Amino acid sequence: MAGAGEDLGGEPPAIQTVQRAATILQAFTVERPWLTLAELTADLAFSRATAHRYARALRAANLLRFDSATATYSLGPQALAMEAAAQAALPIAAAAEPYLDRLTRLTNQTSVLSVWNGESPTVVRCMDNTSGDVRLSVRAGSQLDLTRSAQGRVFCAFLPPAEAPAVARQLQRSAELRAVVEEVRRTGLAANSPEKYGVRVLAAPVFERTEIVAALAVLGTGVALSGPVEEAAAETLKRVARELSEGLGAGEG
Repeated sequence: MAGAGEDLGGEPPAIQTVQRAATILQAFTVERPWLTLAELTADLAFSRATAHRYARALRAANLLRFDSATATYSLGPQALAMEAAAQAALPIAAAAEPYLDRLTRLTNQTSVLSVWNGESPTVVRCMDNTSGDVRLSVRAGSQLDLTRSAQGRVFCAFLPPAEAPAVARQLQRSAELRAVVEEVRRTGLAANSPEKYGVRVLAAPVFERTEIVAALAVLGTGVALSGPVEEAAAETLKRVARELSEGLGAGEG
């Protein structure tokens, strides 16, 4: 996005307005759901006056909320409604719903469904595990790292090169990534433990006929999702992903 400065390359004012508003909304992530005006200004390289003007307009549209006690902004109710509408427009999200529910119940872990957005995986559905002491969740709309996330590695392994030139470039540059991808293709499973968050993520591909359409994942704490529990969760994940794929016509002639 062109949020790195005030000049948006000579775009017409209406397009500049949309780009700036979108950039502000995209600044909010699962890790940073609340931002001060100063943080928005620093992240987006807007002037403080510009950031404040856009934030005020987004609040009026219910796309942002403002907490006066902490002087922080968060995504508003209209953003959540748009998120739900976007999910409803994705057939895979509806088709995967019962499988996510079953995966969460069988593993006692949070289940996540991600799709390819053209550059990286994007979370479209998250079903939290509420039975444990710790509740983990991922916001729908979150973009995941292409090479470091378990879901990203699944897409790196199974996307056709013609559909993902960025993946092809990454694989060409990194022997380590090529080795990871070969392992994912061999086992049908990717794993990652983001150091900052103390979690463990396992992911498996979902196919529609012969093409990957999503990555199904389980998410738990690094302590809970380890050893025999991780092994059992991995087998359950692969089985549920395979059943979802079969429901979408994978394996049919």
